[in-house]
Amino acid sequence: MSKDRLLADLEEAESKAWDALARYKFQVFGYWAAIWVHQNRMGEFKREKPWRCLVREARKQ
Repeated sequence: MSKDRLLADLEEAESKAWDALARYKFQVFGYWAAIWVHQNRMGEFKREKPWRCLVREARKQ
Protein backbone atom coordinates (compact mmCIF):
# COMPACT_ATOMS: atom_id res chain seq x y z
CA MET A 1 0.00 0.00 0.00
CA SER A 2 1.37 3.40 -0.94
CA LYS A 3 2.14 6.14 1.57
CA ASP A 4 -0.44 8.38 -0.12
CA ARG A 5 -3.14 5.75 0.39
CA LEU A 6 -2.10 5.19 4.01
CA LEU A 7 -2.19 8.94 4.63
CA ALA A 8 -5.66 9.22 3.09
CA ASP A 9 -6.87 6.30 5.23
CA LEU A 10 -5.27 7.88 8.31
CA GLU A 11 -7.11 11.15 7.71
CA GLU A 12 -10.39 9.34 7.07
CA ALA A 13 -10.02 7.32 10.28
CA GLU A 14 -9.37 10.49 12.29
CA SER A 15 -12.43 12.19 10.81
CA LYS A 16 -14.65 9.18 11.50
CA ALA A 17 -13.30 8.85 15.05
CA TRP A 18 -14.08 12.49 15.84
CA ASP A 19 -17.53 12.11 14.30
CA ALA A 20 -18.26 9.01 16.38
CA LEU A 21 -17.09 10.72 19.56
CA ALA A 22 -19.28 13.73 18.83
CA ARG A 23 -22.29 11.41 18.58
CA TYR A 24 -21.45 9.56 21.84
CA LYS A 25 -20.68 6.37 19.88
CA PHE A 26 -17.78 5.35 22.09
CA GLN A 27 -17.26 1.85 20.70
CA VAL A 28 -17.20 3.20 17.16
CA PHE A 29 -14.77 5.90 18.29
CA GLY A 30 -12.49 3.19 19.70
CA TYR A 31 -12.64 1.28 16.44
CA TRP A 32 -11.63 4.27 14.31
CA ALA A 33 -9.03 5.42 16.83
CA ALA A 34 -7.43 1.97 16.62
CA ILE A 35 -7.47 2.15 12.81
CA TRP A 36 -5.79 5.56 13.05
CA VAL A 37 -3.05 4.17 15.33
CA HIS A 38 -2.48 1.23 12.97
CA GLN A 39 -2.25 3.43 9.87
CA ASN A 40 0.07 5.85 11.67
CA ARG A 41 2.40 2.96 12.52
CA MET A 42 2.21 1.29 9.11
CA GLY A 43 2.96 4.55 7.29
CA GLU A 44 5.67 5.47 9.81
CA PHE A 45 4.14 8.96 9.98
CA LYS A 46 4.97 9.42 13.68
CA ARG A 47 2.07 11.82 14.15
CA GLU A 48 1.01 12.74 17.65
CA LYS A 49 -2.30 11.18 18.60
CA PRO A 50 -5.09 13.70 17.96
CA TRP A 51 -6.90 12.70 21.17
CA ARG A 52 -3.98 13.40 23.47
CA CYS A 53 -5.61 16.52 24.96
CA LEU A 54 -8.77 14.53 25.74
CA VAL A 55 -6.76 11.87 27.54
CA ARG A 56 -4.99 14.50 29.63
CA GLU A 57 -8.30 16.03 30.66
CA ALA A 58 -9.77 12.63 31.50
CA ARG A 59 -6.80 11.83 33.74
CA LYS A 60 -7.39 15.04 35.69
CA GLN A 61 -10.89 13.90 36.68
